[in-house]
Amino acid sequence: MRKVLISSAIVLLLPAAMSLADEAKAPPPWDERVTRALDFDTVAKQGPAATEQLIDLGQRLFEGKFTLKEGAGRPEATQAIVPTKRRRPAQTMFQRMAGLDANACASCHNVPFAGGAGDFTANVFVSEGFESADFDTSDPQFSNERGTNSMFGAGLIELLAREMTADLRAQRSAALKKARAEGAPVTQPLETKGVTFGKLVAHPDGSLDVSAVEGIDHDLTLRPFSQKGVFASLRQFTVNAMNQHHGMQPVERFGTEWTGTADFDGDGVEDELSRGQISALVAWQATLPPPGRKTDLPEEWQTAAAHGEELFSKTGCAECHRPSLPLDSLTFLDPGPYEGAGTLRPSDVEAPIAIDFSSFEWVKTLPRDDRGRVLVPLFGDLKRHRIADAARDTLGNELLSQRFVARDVFLTAELWGIGSTAPYGHRGDLTTLDEVIEAHGGEATEARKTYSALPEEEKQSIIAFLRSLEITQ
Repeated sequence: MRKVLISSAIVLLLPAAMSLADEAKAPPPWDERVTRALDFDTVAKQGPAATEQLIDLGQRLFEGKFTLKEGAGRPEATQAIVPTKRRRPAQTMFQRMAGLDANACASCHNVPFAGGAGDFTANVFVSEGFESADFDTSDPQFSNERGTNSMFGAGLIELLAREMTADLRAQRSAALKKARAEGAPVTQPLETKGVTFGKLVAHPDGSLDVSAVEGIDHDLTLRPFSQKGVFASLRQFTVNAMNQHHGMQPVERFGTEWTGTADFDGDGVEDELSRGQISALVAWQATLPPPGRKTDLPEEWQTAAAHGEELFSKTGCAECHRPSLPLDSLTFLDPGPYEGAGTLRPSDVEAPIAIDFSSFEWVKTLPRDDRGRVLVPLFGDLKRHRIADAARDTLGNELLSQRFVARDVFLTAELWGIGSTAPYGHRGDLTTLDEVIEAHGGEATEARKTYSALPEEEKQSIIAFLRSLEITQ
């Protein structure tokens, strides 16, 4: 059972010279500020002994409400990923389109607990300003409205993505080596953990034809976070979100080393989030236990759910919503191997923070295959698919593409925990599981048609199965 901290007082993140366990100079319990200094290398050197405390501190950061005194707001900065100054007069007010839009991470990620999904009222707006400051605007025509994703099981998802990325890149390297050795083009199918990503052609001169690569960026980096699949790591996701939603600028992207100033947004507060604080947030999110299955079901529900799981596979839903993927390593390193520009990288630190997931009780409940690998029951494939078309546009109601991902293409939603995360769809405007299944188009058309043709009783069996997949804590 995961420990949940509930406190109206936010007391956290001790100065770098102190041990995480040393609370001698902790602020008074009535202090309204959320943040305190935390040095990354200090945490990394303490090793496993610091893990539990780091996670606890991350939870306090996730749930705490940021204040102006510690840097909330970005009066002279935009929401753009690349640090960019505003072209218009400074703005400090909360507003929904270009942000700020939340006091705390848990303001949106709170269903059924902190770290979970969010209701329609917690939707965010991903505007072109997220990519380009030219569109840092409150005009809805430059925004996509998105529902809040659950973060439960996120660490396992990132570990899967890291291993799959490594597999695909190894296949690319092998193809290039063979093409050079044989002096002829080599066609390489791309497959990892049973998921196919099309193919590429390697040429003897070292060039690649990636026109047939599917469901992943051409650099073969699997990006498992966001509904479009554009963030490779929890760290990248967190760094972006802190500036976008709260106006809290992480040093690793907005600090003096990169922008020439310790107060890029000009709010009078320097070095608003340290590398250690971002690591604490990552640690808490990464160690959120995966969703499970409801066990206290009446016999009628158990029978229906068991039949519904069989039908789920027979209708073709499990082709993308795969019941599980195998995971070899349970060691989570922060920063990870595939961090992007503007995010702390392994080469930037003396040593990464290592969290051994095998030490957590919830890992012991996960099934394993005959090779001893953990089977992560995500009901997903970490791959992008086109799931909308002209006839079924409910799931593709995007106004603009994000990071070159087409408007009708989305990452397969992991269904673990879906019984706890209503409403559904990418903007939370679908109220039932039946509605969201019927909204599928594109590559999911045949599966949706098969479901639609089922007798009502069998449809309800599939719903009973999906409703049994819950976030537990």
